[in-house]
Amino acid sequence: MTTTPLRPTPPARHVPGPRGPRRVARTVLGVLAVGALGAAGALTYLTVTTHDGDAVADPSPTLRPQTATGLDPELERRFDEARAAADAEGVELTLTSGWRTAAEQEQLVEAALERYGSPEEAHRWVLPPEASEHVAGLAIDVGPTDGALWLGEHGPRFGLCRTYANEMWHFEAATEPGGTCPPMHEDASHGWG
Repeated sequence: MTTTPLRPTPPARHVPGPRGPRRVARTVLGVLAVGALGAAGALTYLTVTTHDGDAVADPSPTLRPQTATGLDPELERRFDEARAAADAEGVELTLTSGWRTAAEQEQLVEAALERYGSPEEAHRWVLPPEASEHVAGLAIDVGPTDGALWLGEHGPRFGLCRTYANEMWHFEAATEPGGTCPPMHEDASHGWG
């Protein structure tokens, strides 16, 4: 199997809004996370991938990549349906991160430890590889901000649930389409137990 890398999805642009300590902290964290991924070489190149594993490049400028290699096919299908529905409402919804290797996830852990200076604070934002749904191909991060907000509101219709209260961009296939999402975790620290 040969994959043809496409350009990575550009980072979401921040739309200024009400400023407060939490909003500023979230914005700073988002910028740092993207920077850490780039520094670690962990930004995933997106490819248009068929379900039988063949990757193809579509030169059409109107089509965006459909998945990142390694995503669960059902998660991919649900996201594609959500993206089409968002697009029909004039909302841009893009995949900003999907599957990661265990080594890439560990690099994010190390970057968070360095950034926050304490395991307790770092663990609020990143899970160890063995607990990360990204490593299993079962989690996606989305953008831009309006797209993440749209998916937060409409995600259950597609079986996509925001799983962490402090990460508006992180979604998992945590219910059946049309179902009720489970309660969110306050942050990722629950996965370090």
